Amino acid sequence: MSTAREQLTDSLYGLGWASVRRLPEPAAAALGQRIADIAWKRRGRGVRQLEANLARVVPDATPERLHELSRAGMRSYLRYWMEAFRLPSWSGERIRESVRITDLHRLTDGIASDRGVILALPHLANWDLAGAYVTAGLKTPFSTVVERLKPASLFDRFVAYRESLGMEVLPHSGGAAFGTLARRLRDGGLVCLVADRDLSASGVGVTFFGERTRMPAGPALLAQQTGALLLPVTLWYEGPPVLRGRVYPPVEVPAEGTREEKTAVMTQAVARCFEEGIAEHPEDWHMLQRLWLSDFPEPDGSGREGETRAAGAAGTGGDGVAAPPKEDREA
Repeated sequence: MSTAREQLTDSLYGLGWASVRRLPEPAAAALGQRIADIAWKRRGRGVRQLEANLARVVPDATPERLHELSRAGMRSYLRYWMEAFRLPSWSGERIRESVRITDLHRLTDGIASDRGVILALPHLANWDLAGAYVTAGLKTPFSTVVERLKPASLFDRFVAYRESLGMEVLPHSGGAAFGTLARRLRDGGLVCLVADRDLSASGVGVTFFGERTRMPAGPALLAQQTGALLLPVTLWYEGPPVLRGRVYPPVEVPAEGTREEKTAVMTQAVARCFEEGIAEHPEDWHMLQRLWLSDFPEPDGSGREGETRAAGAAGTGGDGVAAPPKEDREA
């Protein structure tokens, strides 16, 4: 991205945070829906890719149904953004009233055990609001990881935004981030990671909706190294005021196998939970980028063409955490 485009992107996000929160809530919701519909009608690359991704999730959908799903998906995506711009001004009571979590006891019991807990989430609905609920509703701070964005001022905006919600935000920097998260978990802390896309060399191969892709190794490696609980979580929207979620049973560390074999088994188990949640609420899955390896031009699907999520910076809510170099995994 050129410097001029980077500065424009930063300015647009700054305008959103400065202006959208001042709008009456119905006006902000209507604006988000209007922007979503315009983007959907233009059928740019992100919308076309979203539709292609949804075709894997709902393989028996007709073209008409896929169009409906992608339109609903864009509206869900812009709802996320309207909420993100307004969320720092929400009261703790408003946040608590806006979230309903099924099987929340799995998380609260894990927190009470002082064992350490890792929450792994896909890009469903509003993971920032879910995080704010953890800090405001459960009175539990947590750590997460963000991908570095350009320009640095945009990265700083996202760090400041999430820190204002009570999160400890670590830059995605391989072994350094992994080591800090491991220390937090050994102290009985909570770590939250968005973990449904990692096409880097350290990503773990999984089968996802019948095709191969890669997901972050970090959640499984952290669980193995620290003994923390690994809990998959999925989210969805239910009506205008409510974010719903489900906490799945812990993904256990296999009793046998090498570290790499255990990591593969655990990451595949997380992927299966993600499949279930996404299949139930495909319109709330904000995946506007290529995900499956067969969609990439490189023979091994390893290309990562630098898609910044400006339809995508939302993904900086902690896009997994890369596996650190081997010498750092014993830290």
